[in-house]
Amino acid sequence: MLIEGVFAAVPTPFYPDERVYLRKLEANVARYSRSLMAGMVILGSTGEAPMLNDAESRAVLRAAADAAATEKVLIAGVGRESVRSTVELAEAAAECGYDAVLVRTPTYFASQMSREAVLHYFRSVADRSPLPVLLYSVPQFVPYAIPVEVVTELAQHPNIIGIKDSSGDVERIVALVAATRSAPTRVTTVTPIFEAVTRRMLAANSAKGDAMVSVGDLASGLAVATVQTAPALKTRTKEVGFQVLCGSASTLLASIENGASGGILALAACSPQACQDVYLAWKDREFALARQRQQEIITPHQRIVGQLGIAGLKYACDFNGYFGGYPRSPMLPLNADQKQEIEALLATIRN
Repeated sequence: MLIEGVFAAVPTPFYPDERVYLRKLEANVARYSRSLMAGMVILGSTGEAPMLNDAESRAVLRAAADAAATEKVLIAGVGRESVRSTVELAEAAAECGYDAVLVRTPTYFASQMSREAVLHYFRSVADRSPLPVLLYSVPQFVPYAIPVEVVTELAQHPNIIGIKDSSGDVERIVALVAATRSAPTRVTTVTPIFEAVTRRMLAANSAKGDAMVSVGDLASGLAVATVQTAPALKTRTKEVGFQVLCGSASTLLASIENGASGGILALAACSPQACQDVYLAWKDREFALARQRQQEIITPHQRIVGQLGIAGLKYACDFNGYFGGYPRSPMLPLNADQKQEIEALLATIRN
């Protein structure tokens, strides 16, 4: 699976009584689908995944998949404390048509997560997952980062295709790219312009197949009218290695300049175009413009995502026309001064 470009880390909206507000989630996903972003991550850290139970998680995955455009890559956050629970949610994501799963390290028994235990966890999940696995290293929320040497070993697994690294450390991105450069490549299906072909695109194209003609009609020699179908999906193949994605909007440009294939960004949930502009300018070799666009999002990312967290990002979504709302308790909403600060930070990058 090609995981390349900018992906929004999608928040999970709630009703005032903290039930999941699926209609607002669907509206957000439909709007993200109209952007130029490559895709979305559902139930990552920004989606408050640890705050949802299994039934809620499955409902969120289904609602988001149903609302997303077929050409958008969908990644499901499925990390749980056990291999069994993680695989069960990965299977649910596969049933909804997701393209890959994002798997964080277990946290509760952190003191017992030795190198061997971490390797066993990710390999066991990858062995049984029906979808390709992206590792998720998020040291802000778990007691440790996945060591580079462990990532190097895991990159040899045929069903582990990349990593989202949310350390915000460009030197670590450089080290991950270098350490996994010799990982096996995979032949993946892409469009004629080398964009990802999703599972839902293939399913939709298959559903457009020619109308069936009965054996009896063929035997009778009757002329049978067939339904006019849309042109078949045109694809080609591309060799793809282990893919490293950054998880910090403030280091997006430096990361892709040093070999990252893109970024999964919380800031893209409230300002997708501002984040996408960095990637597109770099891809078009307009490097001065890319640096300018990168500079514009550093402070908003650091303050809104890095310091104010989920509550800050959700209010930023509200301000920019998406559905954010309040975080699920015990996290607290913002005060009036914090809201005003976010409005000032986003005044020039609303979209």
